[in-house]
Amino acid sequence: MVNYFKNKNILITGGLGFLGSSLAHKLNEYNAHVTVIDNLNPLYGGNIFNVETIMDNITIIINDIRNTDVLIPLIESADIIYHLAAQVSYIDSLSIPYEDLDLNAKSTLNILECCRKYNSKAKILFPSSRMIYGKVDQGLVKESGPANPLSLYGIHKLASEKYLMMYYNNFGIPSTILRLTNPYGPRQQIKHNKYSLIGWFIRQAMEGKTIQIFGEGTQLRDYIYIDDIVTAMLKCTEADDAIGETINIGSGKSTRFCDMVKAVIDCVKNGNIEFVPWPDNYEKVETGDIAVDVSKLKNITSWQPAISLGEGVKRTFEYYKIYFNKYV
Repeated sequence: MVNYFKNKNILITGGLGFLGSSLAHKLNEYNAHVTVIDNLNPLYGGNIFNVETIMDNITIIINDIRNTDVLIPLIESADIIYHLAAQVSYIDSLSIPYEDLDLNAKSTLNILECCRKYNSKAKILFPSSRMIYGKVDQGLVKESGPANPLSLYGIHKLASEKYLMMYYNNFGIPSTILRLTNPYGPRQQIKHNKYSLIGWFIRQAMEGKTIQIFGEGTQLRDYIYIDDIVTAMLKCTEADDAIGETINIGSGKSTRFCDMVKAVIDCVKNGNIEFVPWPDNYEKVETGDIAVDVSKLKNITSWQPAISLGEGVKRTFEYYKIYFNKYV
């Protein structure tokens, strides 16, 4: 099989975070020339330890993607750009609206403008979020469905999507939008509960704490393991049919929140569960059940998820048993 990524120049923004570093590891296996840029903001998960074993094989730049002087030469030489740098908490977005706008929308526009001026052939892949759908009626969520985000985070992610498609349609910059559901796995920060609840709950269970579940915990979520995400992203990069498209990336199987928590407790064999009332006004940002249609991803790339929730939780726990102190 032809190695599509061999010797390609690849730029990963936010490349020391969970998703970016996982991509970097896989692309390193494919002998790509990988450059990661990350500002190592402690809130957002950037962690130099994530790439410790491949540091000699990749280029690491500690800087902010809003620094155009640094960004331009990186874009000029890039064949593929994975734009992953972001403010990661939809909960925080309302209290830091301008920071969220900067990192989740304006940064995308900045990259597109640099591509338009200096390298319009660079292929861009952008991980958006299920949060752009907002509160969903029953049924599988298709990419063609309405987008009604409930948070500034979702609004700014949607703005980035619109920028990408406008620059593709007007300037031919090849872009693909990937709407991720609920990612989890090794290399995620577990300092707080504002990004991956699975990682946070594994930490709480390891520390023997009580995991609180709002309401009855019956809300549905699609949890997808990092290896399946990386595989899907790489397949979308290779597929010409993915250019100019918006594609859901999820496991295709939704799980009740309470069952996810039980899977964590059963795996770690520690900790407790407590059901508590919903906090005031939480319904304003709670999206309710979500089940995404991933048939488009499968049709374009022949991708299939390989890791079940139980297996993914086990692998994540095994990782943090060894490296816990690197992530807290």
